[in-house]
Amino acid sequence: MSTNDLLLVFAGSLFITLLSGPLLIPIFKKLKFGQTIRSDGPSAHLSKAGTPTMGGAMFLLGIVISVLAFVPVNAEIITILIVTLGHGLIGFADDFIKIVKRRSLGLRARDKLTAQILLSLFLGFMTTQYLGQDTSINLPLTKGSIHLGIVYYIFIVVVVTGTTNAVNLTDGLDGLAAGSMIFAGFAYFIISLMIDNLYLAASALAVVGSYIGFLFYNKHPAKIFMGDTGSLALGAILASLAVLTGTELVLPIIGGLFVIETLSVIIQVISFRLTGKRIFRMSPLHHHFELKGWPEVKVVGSFWLVAFVSALLGVVLMYNFA
Repeated sequence: MSTNDLLLVFAGSLFITLLSGPLLIPIFKKLKFGQTIRSDGPSAHLSKAGTPTMGGAMFLLGIVISVLAFVPVNAEIITILIVTLGHGLIGFADDFIKIVKRRSLGLRARDKLTAQILLSLFLGFMTTQYLGQDTSINLPLTKGSIHLGIVYYIFIVVVVTGTTNAVNLTDGLDGLAAGSMIFAGFAYFIISLMIDNLYLAASALAVVGSYIGFLFYNKHPAKIFMGDTGSLALGAILASLAVLTGTELVLPIIGGLFVIETLSVIIQVISFRLTGKRIFRMSPLHHHFELKGWPEVKVVGSFWLVAFVSALLGVVLMYNFA
């Protein structure tokens, strides 16, 4: 692969996602794939009711078509695409049940988790059996590693399910998750270049291009939401890049915003159950700032800054200790 190939992947994912908007958004509107807004959420969100969702299909098209068109297919590419599309299908089923079948809980948690675990185990199996990695994880700040043996597969399940659900929690404001993923995706593009893996670099660049394209429609005021179709796929490709680059323990730094959002939910739940009091006005954390009176664009911009700094710290960490 050459620099031109990387540029083609980026441009292809960007323009395919951009072009899919005028095609898919009217279809989703006609099919009434509209977002349902929680009545207990910020009142400003009530005006978003009916906005088309399942927009994750747009950037999945951009990623898949551009990668297959411009990147030589190998086991790494197949693995990333299967894990990502698999999570996209889980999210689509969840969205479809919520919106079309009018079942507010969507896909049963047990079924969703089972599917996620199977895809995580597939990622772990491909990594160790076909991609030449052993069952060790690299330790940040050192050149050492820990051999996990069979526990490695449990570790991969935790990484994938934790990342997908963390991104899903972050997807609550116009452009928040998509914009944050641009920084994380670019970080993994740089890291992939550091380890001389142009296949993973191309995959990460396809992610960046597709989310820039999607952000054109998802920025405030959003014309479409990504839904679980997008947020689960988004988390899956981020986790896959971490596993395939051997940076699972750096991922919480690169995706620091997603970690913060998840911790805010955990802290809120623990505090309420133990003391009956809430630490935040509402969780995840972005809703807390909304209820404090911050305009949505200010919350999103501030959180993008956190995402940028987190991604930068992750790259610096890899550069100094790789």
